[in-house]
Amino acid sequence: MMKKRFRIKKEQDFKLVFKKGKSYANRQFVVYLSDHPEVAHLRLGISVSKRLGNAVKRNKIKRRIRAFFQQHKDELKPKEYIVIARNPVSDMDYHQMEKSLLHVLKIAKCIK
Repeated sequence: MMKKRFRIKKEQDFKLVFKKGKSYANRQFVVYLSDHPEVAHLRLGISVSKRLGNAVKRNKIKRRIRAFFQQHKDELKPKEYIVIARNPVSDMDYHQMEKSLLHVLKIAKCIK
């Protein structure tokens, strides 16, 4: 389970990362990265559009993304991450998602 302090929840925080951060993308995900001077650990915000399916499906995608960050948090640089899931994600299993997220995070050079 991911603790509250590792989450980005407020719209204000999302907007800040969108404004200050840089974005990296592949076919499945867009990742916005931003450095946050006061926070020494990684923070994660997730956005899954309604076009990707019903609430059950969207929550499943969000759980998998959180699980990925939970599993890989030691390898990732302490930044603020916002992950936006794109359409192909709705048909992927966890391992495909993991591969895709690792790919986009390698492009962003935020894996230690």
